[in-house]
Amino acid sequence: MDCAIHSDTVLEVKKLLPDNDRALNDLADFFKLFGDVTRIKILFALGASELCVSDIAALLGMNHSAISHQLRLLRRSRLIRSRKQGKLVYYSLNDRHIRQVLALGFEHITE
Repeated sequence: MDCAIHSDTVLEVKKLLPDNDRALNDLADFFKLFGDVTRIKILFALGASELCVSDIAALLGMNHSAISHQLRLLRRSRLIRSRKQGKLVYYSLNDRHIRQVLALGFEHITE
C-alpha cells in the first residue's frame, strides 16, 4: 500500500538508507551504550585522562564491582581500550570518534 504523498522523494530517500540490517543493529547497540549515566561519566572521565578502576570508582563514588561491570560493557563494544601495567589495568577511550560523539551529544543537549 503506497500512502506516500511525495512518492518520488520517498523513492530517492529510500535509495540513501542503509540496507545492511546487521550494521544498523550494531549502530543501535552502539547508541544504547550511551543510555546509562554511569557509562557516560566513565567515558567523559576517560576522555580527560587514562584511569584505573580504583581511580574511576573514587571519582564517581562507586564500588569497584559496579565500575568493572560498566568497563566490561564499554570494552566489549570497543568504546574503550585497556592496558596492563604491573597489577593495574588502565583504561582510555578507544579513539577520537568516541570523544567526538560525546562532545556532539553534549553540545546538542546544551544548546
